[in-house]
Amino acid sequence: MTLSPARVPATGVRRLTRTLYGYAFLDDFVLLYPVYALLFADTGMSVWQISSLFALWSVTGVVLEVPSGAWADAMSRRRLLWIGPLLTAAGFALWVVVPSYGAFAAGFVLWGAGGALGSGALEALVYDELDRLGAADRYARVMGRARAARLLGTVAATGLAGPVVARGGYEAVGAASFLACVLTALTATRFPEHRVRPESTGDTWAATLRTGLAEAHGNPAVRGALLLVPAVAAVWGALDEYTPLLIRDLGVADATVPYLVMLIWAGVTLGSLLTGPAERLGRTGLAALLAGAALALAVGAMARSLAGVVLVSLAFAGFQLAEVLADVRLQHRIDESRRATLTSVAGLGTELATVATFGVYALLGTDLAHSSVFAVLAIPYLVTALALARARAATARP
Repeated sequence: MTLSPARVPATGVRRLTRTLYGYAFLDDFVLLYPVYALLFADTGMSVWQISSLFALWSVTGVVLEVPSGAWADAMSRRRLLWIGPLLTAAGFALWVVVPSYGAFAAGFVLWGAGGALGSGALEALVYDELDRLGAADRYARVMGRARAARLLGTVAATGLAGPVVARGGYEAVGAASFLACVLTALTATRFPEHRVRPESTGDTWAATLRTGLAEAHGNPAVRGALLLVPAVAAVWGALDEYTPLLIRDLGVADATVPYLVMLIWAGVTLGSLLTGPAERLGRTGLAALLAGAALALAVGAMARSLAGVVLVSLAFAGFQLAEVLADVRLQHRIDESRRATLTSVAGLGTELATVATFGVYALLGTDLAHSSVFAVLAIPYLVTALALARARAATARP
């Protein structure tokens, strides 16, 4: 039986998307996520030591973010996507086999390196494969569903972590997390990759990096798309870490907090699933989305009620939707040979802006309630929305 030309791309798209959704789910199906801070504390780590571990994790990502994107443009992206989870698996194994500060630090370095290898490489591989199949217009929908799959993985891992810890302790949770990483790596080997490798042309990762940064510097459209990604992704990504504290200030029992956090995650999942229909939004629509989400965040945080949590959930849905749309704008503007490099540059900007947001939150949080800090940090989104609206008006002028 001979497949028709229309069926061949459809089959290819299905293989790609099924692999992507499985990879995304498994990559965040890590039972250690909700309990690793408890593991550190129970091992005798002080608050300072735990904070230094988190800082080391962030620094590793910052240092490797852009070089790993250049590697992904200079070699097989699929190879990096299966190496990364294996590095993370090795880090988790260290945590539970020889729990100590040195092992935790090494594990975070391995985890940070593993995450950096996949950052940029995944988006670039998916976009180029869809483009090869004549389905680049599906990128927003596909990546939105992939992010939803990641959230489902996180929720499932969170729900299972408690019973597994109760039955088998940290060793059981670590073993389950190690297995999830190995399965993620195996799933990554099924990604199709038909790109002509730069090795055959003699390009090195350093040359790829220089060329990619030169494109960002010389092309205003690319530069604007690069700046939009961290402007949209960083603040709400940092605020997500503080949502349990915001919710606890409502006066609810600690046992209720995870369920309300899951309500916020449900909003984020909704935002991911809406990316396909919302791809038609232009600059004006994106500006309106950001402004509406910012207002929902401020009002919801200051309400200090269950209805306010619902508004925060809707705000996060808007920010998640806008983040995927910003990534789509970037992918449409960059060349295939430098796609992973420039995607990683955007990721680096997001990492740095997120760290800055943590610092601002710490400063504001010394004198203000969590609700007030959330409201203040909605302002950058209003500024971004205004900048988008002004850019749209400037473009419309003759």
